[in-house]
Amino acid sequence: MEFLIRDFKIGDYEQVINLWQLSHLPLKPQGRDSRAQLEQQIKLDQVIFLVAEKEGRIIGTVLATHDGRKGWINRLAVEPPYRRQGLGKLLIKRAEEELEKKGLPMFAALIEENNLASINLFAEVGYEPHPEIKYFTKKKFPGA
Repeated sequence: MEFLIRDFKIGDYEQVINLWQLSHLPLKPQGRDSRAQLEQQIKLDQVIFLVAEKEGRIIGTVLATHDGRKGWINRLAVEPPYRRQGLGKLLIKRAEEELEKKGLPMFAALIEENNLASINLFAEVGYEPHPEIKYFTKKKFPGA
């Protein structure tokens, strides 16, 4: 499979949102996933946003962030025809490499419990589940 992995550019926005919708990722298009918010996020040093491109089309994404001590893998998505061919694993690896360059020795991913494909993929690349952890959020507004 021939494709290019590169940094996300704001001009990729519509293709990325379409891929996230196709991949059934939860979206907040009026909040954190809005064009304006993503444009701000990619300027931050702790944000790594990579896309896989084939013939001018975005076929994969991964958004990695860090809090200074742990790297977080988010928004991993691969277009259905390219799944189970190693692209998801490669995107995870590239995100980890970028996080390692920033001195981070540990990585994590939050995965919804019904997303078995992602659970299996992350297990295959060495991530271990922590069933004792409960995830809590507090939002200043619904789209946050």
